[in-house]
Amino acid sequence: MLVRPWSPADLGRPTDGTWADVAFGLGELYEHEGDLEQAADWYRRAAESGRADAALRLGAVLGRMADAGPAADSAEELLAEATRWLSGAHDATTPDAIELITDMLNRQLRRAARRGLEPAHAG
Repeated sequence: MLVRPWSPADLGRPTDGTWADVAFGLGELYEHEGDLEQAADWYRRAAESGRADAALRLGAVLGRMADAGPAADSAEELLAEATRWLSGAHDATTPDAIELITDMLNRQLRRAARRGLEPAHAG
């Protein structure tokens, strides 16, 4: 008998509130395994489903993804999204959240400073 492998997409979206917990758990699993893109996807789903701490984890993961070296435009988009999630988190006034937001803003400032130091391209 052939058994189809399970995939996180098989979960669907339950309406009883457990969906956010499952999505958050999958985000943690993927983050632990080093798959930041999958972690971000699942944290985003958990945050969109109302799990407050998922917004903080998502912001942190997006910041790490931006630091990993994608193209400048992509990194800027990741940092902007991370900042939006962090600043909009329900518990954005906790010390951990403030530290994450400050770190994200510092990352954006460092990137902006590097852009200012890059030589202009002749066009």
